[in-house]
Amino acid sequence: MKHFILTFLCVLTASCVFAQETAESAPGAKTSFPMAAEGVPLVPLDTIPTQEQIHRSIGHATRYLLEHQNPKGTWGSARNSKQLNIYAPESSHDGYLCGTTALGLAALLETEAALKKENAVLQADALGVDPEVLARSIDKSEQWLLGNLPRLRRSSADVIYNIWGHAYGLQALVRMLDRFPDDESRCEIIKAAMKEQVGYIERFECLDGGWCYYDFDHKMQKTAGSPCCFVSATVLLALWEAKQREVDVPQRIVDRALASNRRQRYPDFSYAYGEYLRMSPMLGINRPPGSLARSQSCNLVARHWGDKDVTDEVLQNWLNRLFSRNGWLDIGRKRPIPHESYAQVAGYFYYYGVFYAAFCIEELPQDQRVPYQEHLASLLIERQGTDGSWFDYPLYDYGHAYATGYGLMALLRSVQ
Repeated sequence: MKHFILTFLCVLTASCVFAQETAESAPGAKTSFPMAAEGVPLVPLDTIPTQEQIHRSIGHATRYLLEHQNPKGTWGSARNSKQLNIYAPESSHDGYLCGTTALGLAALLETEAALKKENAVLQADALGVDPEVLARSIDKSEQWLLGNLPRLRRSSADVIYNIWGHAYGLQALVRMLDRFPDDESRCEIIKAAMKEQVGYIERFECLDGGWCYYDFDHKMQKTAGSPCCFVSATVLLALWEAKQREVDVPQRIVDRALASNRRQRYPDFSYAYGEYLRMSPMLGINRPPGSLARSQSCNLVARHWGDKDVTDEVLQNWLNRLFSRNGWLDIGRKRPIPHESYAQVAGYFYYYGVFYAAFCIEELPQDQRVPYQEHLASLLIERQGTDGSWFDYPLYDYGHAYATGYGLMALLRSVQ
């Protein structure tokens, strides 16, 4: 009888959460909950990194990408497997390669753009980077990406890793478009490629809206896997950036993805790992420590696409959590088994969260950014390898490259 009562109470609690979440996700619905059950202060830094240290770190990371680029212009490979590999059937490595290469290219494009700014704060000599070498590396990677993104497909019925390549590929194309905005013929080619990637993104949308990277249960032509909020957030940011460059983005897929993410959002702006887990709010991975990384991306895109509930205070609260309670993510960093750490954190959460946190900082008023930029720079400089790379998870031979792409773009946003 005792077990029956406990089970009944658990079901009743989950039902109440479901009813509240459903009501809040309805069009025009307003949340009746406070922003968060607990505000988290930003812990002061013992030592604030200097701008000289930040510039030196940026140069070190840039040189790493230049020195570790593959001959064809890509980064990473299927080599360096381990005893427990992430499932990667058939041509699924194409998604890894395109996504990793797009992140590396985007990071170099942002570095080049920072060096070319009028009255630029960053200087090539101080970074130890030859602008001509940087330009040649970018040219090579751009050529590869333009030639291979159109060929990127779903590898098998159960795996949709290609969505990472389409999303980060689109973000790289946005930065390619900004590189030479006065070259009309080049811009036409890039815009055509961007429209094509938006088409692929629409094709691989989940039946319930949003995007995922596995469909083990249904294996249908139209993906019926459970949408994951962080995958949808990754795609939504790429779509938002493309829309700012006057590329048509179907509002239907945006609205469906936002609704899916809203269903996965808890009252404190933590997010369930995926729709299939949202009815388990007390599961470690769904609680705030497990949501530290994805709350950054999910709140960011909700705000970009017009969600008024994501205020400056919401962004600041989750930035405070990321920096002040970073140990929840840091303990999982570099661990070889996914989700083996506390709160079921996986190593590859780490620089994903840092990357989107940098974009969240840009959303804040100018006079409120500096403490967060300092924490961001301190975190990255402390964890940078002696070779200039960042690394959070042994994903074949992609780990150092994708993490360095994330880290470099994040660190560029801490330059004052």
